[in-house]
Amino acid sequence: MREAVRMVTHLGASADLPQWMVLLAIALAFVSVALLILEHPARHRQRAAVAISGVAATVVLLAAVLRPAWFSARETAIGARVIVLADTSRSLALPDVGGSTRREVRDRILDDLRSSHRETRFSVVGFDDGLHAPSDRLSSDGPRSDLTAALRALATSSDERPASVVVVSDGRWDDPPENASDAALHGVADLLRVPIFGVATTRASPPDASIRRVSFTEAAVAHVPLPMRVEVGCAGGLVCGRLPVTVRELADDGHTRELARGVADVGHEPGVLDLSITLDRAGPHVVEVAVAAPQGDVIADNDRRLLRLDVVRERVRVLHVAGRATNDVRALRQWLKRDASLDVVAFFILRTPEDESRASQSELSLIPFPVDELFQEHLQSFDAIVLQDFDAQPYGLEKYLENIRRYVRSGGGFIMVGGENAFVAGGYAGTPIADVLPIALDGSRRTVSADTSEFTPDWTPQGLDAPILGPLREAIGRDLPPMPGANVFGDLKPGAVALWSHPARTTPAGAPMAVLAIGESGEGRAIALGVDGTWRLQFSGLGARTAGRGHGALWDGLLGWLMHDPRFEPARLALVRGCTAGLVSHVRAQVLSRATERSGAVSLDVMPFGQTVAQVHLDSPLPADGLVDFEIPPVEPGAYEARLREGPTLLAKADFACERGADEWADSRPDPQRMASLASATGGAFAWAGHARDLALPRPVRVSAQRTVKPIFPAWLLTLGAAVLLGLHWVIRRRDGLV
Repeated sequence: MREAVRMVTHLGASADLPQWMVLLAIALAFVSVALLILEHPARHRQRAAVAISGVAATVVLLAAVLRPAWFSARETAIGARVIVLADTSRSLALPDVGGSTRREVRDRILDDLRSSHRETRFSVVGFDDGLHAPSDRLSSDGPRSDLTAALRALATSSDERPASVVVVSDGRWDDPPENASDAALHGVADLLRVPIFGVATTRASPPDASIRRVSFTEAAVAHVPLPMRVEVGCAGGLVCGRLPVTVRELADDGHTRELARGVADVGHEPGVLDLSITLDRAGPHVVEVAVAAPQGDVIADNDRRLLRLDVVRERVRVLHVAGRATNDVRALRQWLKRDASLDVVAFFILRTPEDESRASQSELSLIPFPVDELFQEHLQSFDAIVLQDFDAQPYGLEKYLENIRRYVRSGGGFIMVGGENAFVAGGYAGTPIADVLPIALDGSRRTVSADTSEFTPDWTPQGLDAPILGPLREAIGRDLPPMPGANVFGDLKPGAVALWSHPARTTPAGAPMAVLAIGESGEGRAIALGVDGTWRLQFSGLGARTAGRGHGALWDGLLGWLMHDPRFEPARLALVRGCTAGLVSHVRAQVLSRATERSGAVSLDVMPFGQTVAQVHLDSPLPADGLVDFEIPPVEPGAYEARLREGPTLLAKADFACERGADEWADSRPDPQRMASLASATGGAFAWAGHARDLALPRPVRVSAQRTVKPIFPAWLLTLGAAVLLGLHWVIRRRDGLV
């Protein structure tokens, strides 16, 4: 608070007289003197004596009424409270003329205001998508510039109401929007009902071509064309014309896939281009929209936008291929067909090409297995593949196993279900399929491919905790039915998780052999289920006690985990307030599963797309509530993948994109006219940078203390003098014949 204290002495009328009475007395005195002059003709002998006595009597009478005195007081000037709203959005980091940034110009304006209005009580508050506490060092990293929300927050604050508000900004606000009507600006003004002054940081637009807006008319659905509109602008005298626009999908393995391209015709008005893209996989995708800017463009970072799209499924499309019509196959097929959210393409192999048939081809009710169409032409159209007790060699699938591996690693889901013709027995050891499975397959001759002894699987600690088996645990508890044998697996691969294990068999490393394991492979997921007896969850003594709900609950979790259903994820990752290149970002992890054997710590790896080595590695203890906040140091623009691990186990991963400026840099033009219009609507004023000292801000309020009063003449003396002079004037007038 700025206060100036000084002693002030001045002449004034008696303090018990209101201001209107003082003015009335002075006016009556002037009228009396004027009438005296008008009524005194020049022929009277004593006109000078009459005038002098009349004026003297009037003056003394006025003094008797006003009773003048010397007033002395200790006067304090309290500066008016003025709130300075300083724009802290990312647009203030854009370059300005002269090589400085808008942020630097803003800070110079704040210094000018403080130095030129020393008696004003300034409170400097930053605003972007909200208000920030007063600070001597304001940032420029806000994702939005919402002036309306800032004024609304001031209006509802319990602090002292300001006498006025000064807004220091480039005028490129999200709210009030561009081309806001006068009525809308008056609505903003009514929030505080005080004058709003505006000081613009920037006069001219930099030469810049940019992607100003990318909008989607619908939600992104896998396999369904998604209409999008791209708006390209040109400013600062740059000549653009026809600019090529390209839309690409970025993958974490470094590959890109072109989705659409076109040409935007950019002139004085922005060029608008309508395109359509199709994304094959549900889940998060990073899409790049780029424009080929002409020479002279000074801001290259807004020539492309990196967008993270969450693609949903209209229906989960599942390819179910089974080698034999067993009880397990029939139970799974019935469950798949019963779920209306699934689009199932199912094939039962009941005969091989070597089987002889005495009937003609037209008399056979079976169709040839369309292996070429399924695994070459239409493979990418499926969200998940289920190979159940299926031998690849007799049906020509071997030549397409590499296609399945690429399918999984690019984001597909894969389940292999056990049986006489699955895993090692089906000839999959050493094939591309073995690369994506979460368990190792040993195809050497000395290895037994299956154990036909009946057994009851054991729950692993992870299986008792994992959300993927949550529906099964709720349906049947911890009991499991006996299984009619198991396929023989090797050790778990790094990062894979065993959910069920064999009570008697062990792996070459001496660990209990998994019979149900899950794992990640590239962008996709794979499950190895080494039994063909899950139908007993439905048709057995246990199934009878649980109304057969266990079978559907198991497959609901398995298929849901393959599809990245949040209900079955062991953890979640979320980027807080997005990522801006060059600034610190924050990632919040929530570990949902609470296994009995935990390391007590988690780690986060952040790596750019196309790289396998983490650029950022962070470790953190795991608290009891499972919530962990990671602070990611500044990174360069691009697409990134974050992976949350507990030891070697991958808990969650998330793709995100970092831009330099993002929406705040999409349109680099300043908008001082919007600031001037708002100032005019509120009774304030507008000024350019460098002229902030010329603003006529509210004057300080003056408060007096220790006041003393010293009359010039005693009141009785003035009254006596007025009576004597009035009597003398009356005598003179009488002798001159005016009475």
